[in-house]
Amino acid sequence: MTYWMLNAVFLVVVAAVVVAVLLERRSPRWTTVAAVLVVVLMMTAVFDNIMIGVGLVGYDESRISGAFIGIAPLEDFAYAVAAAVLLPTLWALLGKRPTAVERAAASSAATTSVDSRTDATRGGTTDGSTDA
Repeated sequence: MTYWMLNAVFLVVVAAVVVAVLLERRSPRWTTVAAVLVVVLMMTAVFDNIMIGVGLVGYDESRISGAFIGIAPLEDFAYAVAAAVLLPTLWALLGKRPTAVERAAASSAATTSVDSRTDATRGGTTDGSTDA
């Protein structure tokens, strides 16, 4: 098994969670996710190169693609992508959902706001009286 095959298992899970979040319309702020991803990838590049350079981590040459960033194989960056995307999408997916009471209150508040604006355009107030 190559490192890409192992990464594929985890990246498929991440993709499934992203699809679930998009279907639920509970997406995180994607610009923030992208900014965090850039920072995490930069940190991964620095620290993985250090760890590989000092011999703390090694890779079986027959199981890597041969593409490198510095001396770190490209496969080594998959976990950084998975973490930077999976955590905020899970948070959005599993985050607090409004209760039935909260949804009803929000709906009622929206209706009251529309009614108030309608009365004001007619020259009335919210209690039904007129300004005359």
